[in-house]
Amino acid sequence: MIYDFRKKSKFGYTTGSCAAAGAYSALYYLKFGEKLSYVEIENLKGDKLIIPIEKIEKIGNKVRAVVIKDAGEDIDITNGIEIFVDVELKKLDTSEKKVIIKGGKGVGIVTKDGLQVKKGEPAINPKPKEMIKNNLLKLLDDGEIAEVVISIPKGEELAKKTLNPKLGIVGGLSILGTTGIVRPMSNEAYMNSLVPQIDVALANGYKKLIFVPGNIGTRYAKKLLNAEDDEIIEVSNFWGFMLDKAKEKGVKEILVFGHAGKIIKLAGGIYNTHSKIADCRNEILTAYSALFIDDKDIIKKILYSNTTEEVIKILKEKGVLEEVFNCIAKRVVERLSERWQGIKFECIIIDMKGNILGKSTNDKLGN
Repeated sequence: MIYDFRKKSKFGYTTGSCAAAGAYSALYYLKFGEKLSYVEIENLKGDKLIIPIEKIEKIGNKVRAVVIKDAGEDIDITNGIEIFVDVELKKLDTSEKKVIIKGGKGVGIVTKDGLQVKKGEPAINPKPKEMIKNNLLKLLDDGEIAEVVISIPKGEELAKKTLNPKLGIVGGLSILGTTGIVRPMSNEAYMNSLVPQIDVALANGYKKLIFVPGNIGTRYAKKLLNAEDDEIIEVSNFWGFMLDKAKEKGVKEILVFGHAGKIIKLAGGIYNTHSKIADCRNEILTAYSALFIDDKDIIKKILYSNTTEEVIKILKEKGVLEEVFNCIAKRVVERLSERWQGIKFECIIIDMKGNILGKSTNDKLGN
């Protein structure tokens, strides 16, 4: 299939494709003296990608090509950034031909085990590397070596807004892309970006992982549980997807930990907790509150409360806060254990200030 990115499309191209296109155009200029306004490269599936080249310039013995990342209709933090690719052509003493790929400024360095790239190496994933090599080898003659250095001027700044620091990728972004094509499925792309957290945790020897919705859970897991970064897995709203991945990877113990607003949905069997997908927090709270409160007016007030925090206040005033949330936490464990058999679950539910509302076990903090 041919993807022509010279015209606007719902599809986009990855940082890996940018690097491959830039490297190809730079090497082409070194070999044939022609500046290409676009290149046609091939991905690992055999698809043709036609990618525009923003700029080509000679810098000493090297040629630098600049490619602008286009994410199409996908929501991508890297959309519109510049990717620089410097290529230098050298001679070998043998008849072989070779491509060497390095990371420059703005490309992160891997500092933890568990990722596709080895610790200490630049965060250039294997598939983009293979795509770059395959395309450049077509231009090389026997006895030639192409040295490629990929840089992202804004990489270090943008990486702070991604999961890279948590995954142990420091100093910049990653060069990614299995097919080289970005399809407008931002949820799927985001979900897949969460999975390496599990790989890092397992590679660093953690047997019991702490699954949290996001920042609040992470902050208080560190404070209340003395948890390390690598054992905390932020799942966002994608509980079902991440629990499936955890089971696939052999995780045996998971502590579900986080704010009531997200965690109580799990008690209702809801495993994508985004409010646009399902929001029955009040209904779940009402059902469990009714086990301890006989007053119908109070139950109705809970049902029509504006926020979970408002319900917490009501339950506290009635003296049943812990009882209600202990029941919900235990039901979360029952639900998850039924669906993801073979994993031992625990659950701790907190409020916005980190106060423990309920837990599935009588042990201290569920440990």
